Amino acid sequence: MIFETHAHYDDERFEGTRDDILSSLPSNGVGTVINVGSDVPTSETSIELAEKYPYVFAAVGVHPHEVENMTEADLDRIRTLSHHKKVVAIGEIGLDYYYDMDFKDKQHYWFSRQMELAAEENLPIIIHSREAAKDTFDLISASKVRRGVIHAYSGSTEMAMDYIDMGFYIGVGGVVTFKNAKKLVEVVKHIPIERILLETDSPYLSPEPVRGTCNNSQNIKYIVKKISEIKQISADFIVETTRKNAERLFDIKKVVA
Repeated sequence: MIFETHAHYDDERFEGTRDDILSSLPSNGVGTVINVGSDVPTSETSIELAEKYPYVFAAVGVHPHEVENMTEADLDRIRTLSHHKKVVAIGEIGLDYYYDMDFKDKQHYWFSRQMELAAEENLPIIIHSREAAKDTFDLISASKVRRGVIHAYSGSTEMAMDYIDMGFYIGVGGVVTFKNAKKLVEVVKHIPIERILLETDSPYLSPEPVRGTCNNSQNIKYIVKKISEIKQISADFIVETTRKNAERLFDIKKVVA
């Protein structure tokens, strides 16, 4: 069964279809899903979904787009939410310079503070990094966190190996199927399958051949197919190995027990 490590079923695009999609996932080969928060309300909703579906787990955190007005009270709330038995990570946290935002200092501050929280609570982190590769790497290196996943990885093979050496996993989603994804294809080719996690970022980043539609976890099969072609290993082996990778990182068996 596939382990989907990054989805946003709290998103409004799933209104009217959310329950049907989530209920159908096990019969479509998806055995576990982590729903990832991007602010306090979506972190709370992630937990609500995890309470409703036994195979859904939650990550709680504040995305870099949402930190401009973040407060200590918000961080305290994330800490409280992190104590829920089905919360398995702090995320989605990180840096995003794509829109040339004018609050980079706040992004740095709250990224570091949320990593401190993760270290204190002994939880892995789910990292968002866009157009901020060096600063993201430097801040993680300076932190005490050595467990997590670099979501929607877009950096070099060399940096991917540096992250792996640090203890991190590389999240691979629908982008790997795009025709212009040559750099990510090279990364997937050279890093060990034992350090890859499968993700969709639903409802975003739908893979080929369904690019442009509302993404959901059933589309991971296209990602698995592409990785199989790149690495010349079987789809079954990819599904099994990445599932074990995710269970190890997020300590799912401990949570279930």
